[in-house]
Amino acid sequence: MKRLLLLVTLTCLSVSLLSQDFFRGDFSRDKKYVILMNPTAENIGVVTFLLKKGILDTDPGKTEFVGVYHSSQEYDFTKSSEYIVANGMTRFHLHKVQGPLTKDMVYKENPCSDDFRKIFSNSVGIIFFGGQDIPPAVYGQENWYSVSTDPGRHYFEVSFLFHLLGSTRNTAFTPLLETNPGYMVTGFCLGLQSMNVAAGGTLLQDIPAQVYDSRSPETHILIDRKNLHRNYWQINRDDKDFIGNSMHPVRFTDNGFFGKTVKVSKKWQPVVYSHHHQAIGDVAPAFAVTALSDDGKIVEGIAHKKYPNVFSVQFHPEVSALYEDGALVRFAPDDTPATLHSMLDKKSLKFHLKYWGHISSIIRQQAVGNRQ
Repeated sequence: MKRLLLLVTLTCLSVSLLSQDFFRGDFSRDKKYVILMNPTAENIGVVTFLLKKGILDTDPGKTEFVGVYHSSQEYDFTKSSEYIVANGMTRFHLHKVQGPLTKDMVYKENPCSDDFRKIFSNSVGIIFFGGQDIPPAVYGQENWYSVSTDPGRHYFEVSFLFHLLGSTRNTAFTPLLETNPGYMVTGFCLGLQSMNVAAGGTLLQDIPAQVYDSRSPETHILIDRKNLHRNYWQINRDDKDFIGNSMHPVRFTDNGFFGKTVKVSKKWQPVVYSHHHQAIGDVAPAFAVTALSDDGKIVEGIAHKKYPNVFSVQFHPEVSALYEDGALVRFAPDDTPATLHSMLDKKSLKFHLKYWGHISSIIRQQAVGNRQ
């Protein structure tokens, strides 16, 4: 009997996922929905890991997750659907947005606007994940060092952020958060970059070239490793255990986000996990800088000056290998192989857990709003 009930549940779940239009269906108005942008199977797996470990601590009876994506994205989201069904993940759903969306439509009402409003009005927060380079034309630059492999994703995510936060690129537009200022908007790496671009900022298209005047992997590795944000040794050497990322310290600014909001010591310089070659150039006027690289040249965190639950970081606190021992890896040839988890000192691990604790507390405190 139990086996039959499980089969029926999985069959119903599979049928519901085929349409991938969660917010157009008969969803529960009594749940808290957190939006996951670019819901690849990998990103869904990351959130599942954080939930299972209690790192992301939400009420399982009230909080569910909806992966949102645009039909023009390069990723095959049937893989996400199959992953959800195969693992019996009843707290996870998918919603596909369709309609033409070009770079000229990003900062205005467009065919996705109605979906943006519906998703926003039926959720309590949204998470933007990492990814490839944003097309520079989106922030008014020529392409000097960028490699953008999925422009549809960037037009969609930057436009959604524009609708949520507003922008100096279109000051006549009223941000959605004006009707719900406590709504959570957060992200990692590309998520931070997209937030800044959407609100009117720009990007450095290549950190080694534009910050350190280094234009080859051979000279990149001469930069102090505390200020490297990805690993270029793996390009210079063919060792299989080199990691692609960098583990490096960040330092907090005088802004109160780290210290008062996320209650950590301002004196800490936690080690974080990074994998990027781009970073914020001009900071959008709506944002304050909350953290910087060791040398102060790279923005590592931002928080909105008006909306208290809008913040992001340039690094990756979501990576599962930070929280449990995995493969032995090295950054440089002379390093002793170690796990990413062991590379974090106690204060650095505590910082990551405090950061996720803050995100968790926002989700738990959010009320179920008026649903469309």
